[in-house]
Amino acid sequence: MVEIIEGGITTPQGFKAAGVHSGVKYRSLDMGLLYSEVPATAFMAFTSNNVKAAPVQLMMNDKSEKLSAVIINSGNANALTGRRGYEDAQTMQKAVAAELNLEPKTVGVMSTGLIGRFMDMPKIKFGISKACKALGVGRESDNLICEAIMTTDTIKKECAVRVRLEDGTLVNISMISKGSGMISPHLKALHGTTLSMITTDAQLTPAFYPTFQAILDDTMNMVSVDGDQSTNDTCIMMANGLAGGKPADQDPNFIDALRVLVTQIARTIAMDGEGATKLITVEVKGAETKEDAKKVIHTVINSPLVKSAIFGSDPNYGRVMMALGNSGAKFSINDVHLTIKGGDMVVDILDSGAPVFQDETSVEVVRMAMENKEVILQLDLGVGTASATGWGCDLTYDYVRINAEYAT
Repeated sequence: MVEIIEGGITTPQGFKAAGVHSGVKYRSLDMGLLYSEVPATAFMAFTSNNVKAAPVQLMMNDKSEKLSAVIINSGNANALTGRRGYEDAQTMQKAVAAELNLEPKTVGVMSTGLIGRFMDMPKIKFGISKACKALGVGRESDNLICEAIMTTDTIKKECAVRVRLEDGTLVNISMISKGSGMISPHLKALHGTTLSMITTDAQLTPAFYPTFQAILDDTMNMVSVDGDQSTNDTCIMMANGLAGGKPADQDPNFIDALRVLVTQIARTIAMDGEGATKLITVEVKGAETKEDAKKVIHTVINSPLVKSAIFGSDPNYGRVMMALGNSGAKFSINDVHLTIKGGDMVVDILDSGAPVFQDETSVEVVRMAMENKEVILQLDLGVGTASATGWGCDLTYDYVRINAEYAT
């Protein structure tokens, strides 16, 4: 049984973390460091955007199977910075390695912030030295690294779970993430920004990669705030094996626990979308294929008209059906069923391609359901047995304001 516990990124055995102020940002913490006391098996996934930031290029070129540390800076994405940016990412890697007596290729690098600005390397080096000396374990260290990687985020994104494996080994898995805007991840293993780190004291081998990818496809890759995929998206999982036991590559308990963990973070990212006031959950069933179900979800949660309607609690279900029709998925309009849920309210909107209600009283009931903090759209396409779930957020005045002023 998966247990969600109070904890953070240092909850699994052997992990330390730090969050410090380097000076890249005027006042806020802006440098995070994660460290494993023993080399950890690493699983990495990166943006599929063809414009990739320097740290992403570096990590994809290194293809390290083991990592001992990950350094993250916020305030500067180190993207569209050419050869100099790539060399700066290498310098960050080497600086951490020198401080912690590691091989440079065992150090992961992530950056987030403004695109097209060169790194202020004296400040970055100062921050790295400071972070290496500040490494610690416990809730204070957990909180500091969470804060250090935030940009327009308004809440820290962390979760920890505990599960007993089939061989009896008790293991911990933890995750932190940042992400609020420029979010529509398409993270591929070996291949606003979401930067995520997962730690576990379970033992894993490279054979776990396909499962890691499958979990990302059903969780992080089903989140969209604005449909824009970042240049910097990265997810790194480190498994140091200090809990002992057999490799958990195929252990169903471990797989369930990781899925629960990443789903919690995915929902939190959507909930904290820039300017967001509501979480949108889209559940699709009755699709011919899972790919079709996912197409529908992405089209619905990325529709400005759907997002605006949910922001205003406007019961204009035609916008949801418009998005369905644009998705390219196969469906039977005469068999489609649409339900809207909000809080304890469950309202059937469309059945067999026709509206369930016509009167103003029924419209007001739909509006009341849509006024909840989480609005769930359930679509049955009526042509198969495949299903999927995804998450997004409403489109508000504040989203425009934040992104109109981001660089200034």
